[in-house]
Amino acid sequence: MARLRAALVTATALVAGAVPATVAAAAPVPAGTVTAGTMTAEATETGTAVQEGGPLVVRIGEGAPVTTRFTFTLPASVTGRVTAGLLLPGLPGPLAGGDGLPGAECSVNGGAYRLCGWNYDTPEYPDSYDDGYVLSLPPTEAARTLTFDVRIDPSDPMAFGAMGELAPTLQMKDASGTVVATGTAALHLFPGTPEATYRTTVHARDKDGVLWQYESTADAARPFKPRTRVGGGWNVYTAITKVPITTAAGWGSLVARDKDGVLWFYEGSGNLAAPFKPRVRVGGGWNMYTSISAVSGGGLIARDRDGVLWNYPYCPWNDRGAVLRPRVRVGGGWNAYNLISTIGYQVVARDSAGVLWSYEVKGAESWVENAPFKPRVRVGGGWNTYNAVRGTGDVDGWSESDGIARDTAGNLWLYRDSPAATRTKVGWGWQIYNAIV
Repeated sequence: MARLRAALVTATALVAGAVPATVAAAAPVPAGTVTAGTMTAEATETGTAVQEGGPLVVRIGEGAPVTTRFTFTLPASVTGRVTAGLLLPGLPGPLAGGDGLPGAECSVNGGAYRLCGWNYDTPEYPDSYDDGYVLSLPPTEAARTLTFDVRIDPSDPMAFGAMGELAPTLQMKDASGTVVATGTAALHLFPGTPEATYRTTVHARDKDGVLWQYESTADAARPFKPRTRVGGGWNVYTAITKVPITTAAGWGSLVARDKDGVLWFYEGSGNLAAPFKPRVRVGGGWNMYTSISAVSGGGLIARDRDGVLWNYPYCPWNDRGAVLRPRVRVGGGWNAYNLISTIGYQVVARDSAGVLWSYEVKGAESWVENAPFKPRVRVGGGWNTYNAVRGTGDVDGWSESDGIARDTAGNLWLYRDSPAATRTKVGWGWQIYNAIV
């Protein structure tokens, strides 16, 4: 009521053209202030944040890091420690370590680059953005202009938490948590060429016993680079298989059975030009098996002449040099199949009518050595057109574990991730090979 009476008195006096002695003259209202009765409060001025050079385009996979610059212009009133973040909209969070987004390094005002990250949290800079994915930029002291150079590493294979043309928000806060600058940015994340570690190699032996290597490109239109020679003398083997795949980085191993029934182990070297170390003897007696194949997760499955399937779990080199653990009986009846192999994470088997059946490998929570598969599922007929079926790693880009099949005309077909996938032709002339691995 007192405020209302004072206002009425002031209004009356102004109408009369005089100010009563008992009421002080109203002072001019400065720019940038708001009035609340007799109280004034300074309005918060907000600075700007801009991205220089247009959108940052990141193609996840092989390639050099890419850089963008964010420039913050702050009001003169902002002092002390400030922190900034690049806020990505519409993404769940926080996820510790920024799973699903590429790694980043940041430089402040042209200084040395240092680690910054998605929801990165350190004692120096506790992450104050806990409502989604945020690239937390390094803290610094306030200035009228601050620049942050952000270098994104495209080689993170897990960078699929967000894809597409993203429109993040730039935001800076002062020590009290008040937002003192905002702006917009553009971050375009697209799948590129996977790194060599995530691309596969396919091997094939010709009639002269030479083993050839095909490095995948992850490009469906051009799935393999020109073949390279691994070496000769591979005609001494009656069976060759991976355990479980090989990669374009030179990693991954294979086993080969010679004519005397001895199994040999070729460990991956990590050198694509010479992908295997000298062979090591695993053991004899492997002529008892009519089929030897890799199984998802490592190890081998082998069928004996009586149709019994045996599981040899993989045992990475231990102090005794063992490659495989002792065999475990899976079950009988596997002579019903004339082909046993893998595609994706499934063992596949073809019966005499050309029908392909898949046996999915159980998950870790239910897997046991003597019952590693779920009940079989019918994939489809017509598979008698193939004379070779093999599991591989990623052939055409960002798939999990593919499979290839060669038909009787020498054409090579890709089955992406699953034997039930629509096949894609990826090669021809492969009839020159008597073994595809």
